[in-house]
Amino acid sequence: MADAEEAPPSLFTPGSGNIALGISIVVFVTIALYNSIELMILIPVSFHRYRSLYFWSLLTSASIGVIPSTIGPTLQYFSIAPLWLAMVLSNVGFIMMIPNQSVVLYSRLHLVSQNTNLLRCVRWLIVFSVFAVVIPTTTLNVGASYLPNSRPWTVGFEVIERMQLTWFAAQESFISSIYIIDTIRMIRLSPDSDKRRHKILYELLAINIVAIMMDLTLVILEYVGFYFTQIILKATVYSIKLKLEFAVLGMLVSIVHSRGSEQLFQADCTTSTFS
Repeated sequence: MADAEEAPPSLFTPGSGNIALGISIVVFVTIALYNSIELMILIPVSFHRYRSLYFWSLLTSASIGVIPSTIGPTLQYFSIAPLWLAMVLSNVGFIMMIPNQSVVLYSRLHLVSQNTNLLRCVRWLIVFSVFAVVIPTTTLNVGASYLPNSRPWTVGFEVIERMQLTWFAAQESFISSIYIIDTIRMIRLSPDSDKRRHKILYELLAINIVAIMMDLTLVILEYVGFYFTQIILKATVYSIKLKLEFAVLGMLVSIVHSRGSEQLFQADCTTSTFS
């Protein structure tokens, strides 16, 4: 069975013999699993209805995304399970966690932006990324893992791995920037006397900036060669971003209610118990 130590250093540096990295992986995995399990409990009880895109993208990202994304690479790194099992978990988790995060962001975008052309652009951007980025990444990941001594497969995976990480970081940053721009616009239009709304808008702005910074951290780790550190930390980062969604949801509920659009919010996003 191929394992992490057989792979090129640029892919799985520094190898399963590194005690410090092994301990770090255990810590990151524990945090990610705790966050995802907590979310799996909180998400169903926080919504009155379960029919919205926001609800299902949030729930599937936490359950079918984060959990396999932590278990799969861990099994492969420590060589404690068949490679096929690690591959299935890793790639299912990747598909349901990374592209799905963009769906989570898109599903609540209409609450701050009424630009239908922009919303349509974001939707098709997500669809394009699935076919142009996700499928090649999954294929090369499996090939490089089963043929670690094959230079074409490993080099191809190195290239596509960096491309996909950069792509999705840029895509999520683009969607978050829409929130930032529209939040700033709402701050400017908000009456100076409405301090509570100003506070909510500034917190929403800060959360989107933090999300962009976390994505940037993952990109830096990948480009300096810490593949497994980036892979394991990625699941932890995405679990944190999903937990921040609850804070964002509560803020959006308050903003929408203050604008007298409660019925619109209930119809399009399903009302949360935060409202």
